[in-house]
Amino acid sequence: MNQILQEALNVHYITLSFTLEMTEDTILPENKVSAIRGGIGEMLLRANCIRDRKCECCYFASECMIHHTMYSQFEKKPRFVTTGESIGYVIECEDYQREFREGDTLVFRLILFGKTVVYFNLFLQAVHMLGMNGLGKQESHFQIRNIGNTSGEPILDGVDVHMEKYQVMQLGDYVGHRLKTWKGNVFSVKMIFETPLTVKYNGEFLREYSMDAIVRSVKRRIYMLDCFEGIDGEEAFDQNYPLPVIRQQKVRRKEVKRFSSRKQSSMYLKGIQGEIELEQMEPDTLELLLAGELIHIGKNTSFGFGRYRVEW
Repeated sequence: MNQILQEALNVHYITLSFTLEMTEDTILPENKVSAIRGGIGEMLLRANCIRDRKCECCYFASECMIHHTMYSQFEKKPRFVTTGESIGYVIECEDYQREFREGDTLVFRLILFGKTVVYFNLFLQAVHMLGMNGLGKQESHFQIRNIGNTSGEPILDGVDVHMEKYQVMQLGDYVGHRLKTWKGNVFSVKMIFETPLTVKYNGEFLREYSMDAIVRSVKRRIYMLDCFEGIDGEEAFDQNYPLPVIRQQKVRRKEVKRFSSRKQSSMYLKGIQGEIELEQMEPDTLELLLAGELIHIGKNTSFGFGRYRVEW
């Protein structure tokens, strides 16, 4: 791995796999990330807000637990960021089942980045409260069966929390692990987008995949995480990477409906989903794209958008 990228990938992270057991027959939305994210946020507000959610006039805003978890601030503001962005976590859930019976399980992954890593206990409490209060419009009740760490070992087993198994890793570790199966003479790969990608390129949202837009988005996301943690990633952000050639692509437009409790209205998040067959893949570019697998790219990443995997 080239030294410039290696230093930029010193971002800390942990992957937490939550297994939820339904305590009643219920119906959940097809796309569950929005409901999980909104539910966690609501539980954090109920447990920690002391100013009736009037953030703009709260004297204690700088110490707010919700801001430290759901809306963490950058150590240094990226030059292109003009609005607040949720950068400290992503939620993944590709279980699209709707009908659940009592005893059925649902798995979702919570990936914490940078300084958000230390707030595991707040997220744990929020998910536990969410199970008691109910998830989604149907207020589906559940209990946490277990929580696995990045390697799949249990952090939570019953009522016991094993913090000695709380494995904090770095983004470079993830890329190194993925590269172990890479054969250096293989230059053809496939990118499969598991969730919609929303990226604005040359003033318009993508309607088909562009490798220039994707590579820029990965670099942007890594740089934002560097700024979030206070790492100097400017040089890696400005570095150019050889673009692989798109041999063919399959793409479709995708809309995901979500309900905003803050605005009390429904809205649609839009993007494209599909896969790309690539050739002439250079090792440096592959390393960059492998980092993008974990961190998600584009807009709406906190709702699970922008997740892909690379195959060869």
